[in-house]
Amino acid sequence: MNSADSRDKVTIKIPRRLYDEVKTLISGTGFSSATEFIVYVMRDIVAGGKLQKEESIDSEEMELIRKRLRALGYIK
Repeated sequence: MNSADSRDKVTIKIPRRLYDEVKTLISGTGFSSATEFIVYVMRDIVAGGKLQKEESIDSEEMELIRKRLRALGYIK
């Protein structure tokens, strides 16, 4: 990694257990790493801006968010 790359990225720490669960979850999918999957999910959430518009989320969107958070191990 050159110095330009290191300035464009940051390290985010997540629980080891969650990381291991994500690795298991993406096994056999097109994702090459847990990091790639997590970045994909975060970009999807941020692009939708759904967390900022919580009041306007309908029940279907809320269930989709719950499924994603459950898949990531944040909720059961």
